[in-house]
Amino acid sequence: MLLNLTVSKTIAITANSQRVWEVLTQPELIKEYLYGTHTETTWAVGTPIVFSGEYEGTSYRDHGTILENTPFQQIRYSYWSGFSGLEDLPENYMEIRYTLHTETNLVTDLTWSQIGFSTQEAYEHSEAGTLQLLEAIKALAEVKAD
Repeated sequence: MLLNLTVSKTIAITANSQRVWEVLTQPELIKEYLYGTHTETTWAVGTPIVFSGEYEGTSYRDHGTILENTPFQQIRYSYWSGFSGLEDLPENYMEIRYTLHTETNLVTDLTWSQIGFSTQEAYEHSEAGTLQLLEAIKALAEVKAD
C-alpha cells in the first residue's frame, strides 16, 4: 500500500510549451533525461505506458496507464515500478503528472508531481532528485530551442 505523500516541483524553462511538450513526449528525448529509459506509449488516454532499461546493473520494465493527455498543458499517468518492492496491484500504482503553464511565448513553467510512495525513503529520494530531473528537462528543451 502506498503512502499518501506528494512531491511537486516547478521550474521555468526558456522555451515555448510546444518545445517542452516535445521533450516530455518523444521517446528519444525522454531517454536523454530519464537515465537511458526506453519509453513505449501512444499517449492516448487509457493506453499503456512502459518504461524499460537498466539501472545500476538491474533490468526493469515498469508500466502504467495514460490517465490524461491535454496537449501542451498536462500529462498524467499511473505508474508501477518493480523498484518499489510492492506487488503489481492497482492500489500500488503512483501517479506522475507533468503540468505546463505558459508565462509568455518564450517561458513555460513545468511542474512535475509524483503522488504516492512505497516508503518514506522512496519519498525522500524523489524529493531530493526531482530538481535534478527538472534541470535536465530544462537544459534539453532550451538547447534544442535555439
